[in-house]
Amino acid sequence: MIDVGLLLIRLVVGLTLAGHGAQKLFGWFGGHGLKGTGGWMESIGLPNGVVMAALAGLAELIGGLLFAAGFLTSLGAALIVIVMLVAMVKVHGKNGYWAPNGIEYNLVLIVAAVAVALMGPGAYAFH
Repeated sequence: MIDVGLLLIRLVVGLTLAGHGAQKLFGWFGGHGLKGTGGWMESIGLPNGVVMAALAGLAELIGGLLFAAGFLTSLGAALIVIVMLVAMVKVHGKNGYWAPNGIEYNLVLIVAAVAVALMGPGAYAFH
């Protein structure tokens, strides 16, 4: 049953993050694409907004897919953690802990990614 639990965590967290990446990169799922996301990133003080949007989007998409598949799980988890830490520092940290604008969501994703990386992806993974 532990392997099923790990699979569920990997799929939900990984595919959710991959979806966020697709929002940034392609404008899918109600996202704003690179130009829109890049403009927003510049508005919060990040330089080269389109480049930053591409980097964040790629980290979310690739990290999320690796994590969901259980392939190079630690790398996928690391990409998730990096993106979420930047989001906490640049966007959500000033809003306190609780959602929808605080760090709550980011922290849950970080802890899930780190926990799975520490435990391993389980039996139902592309090792």
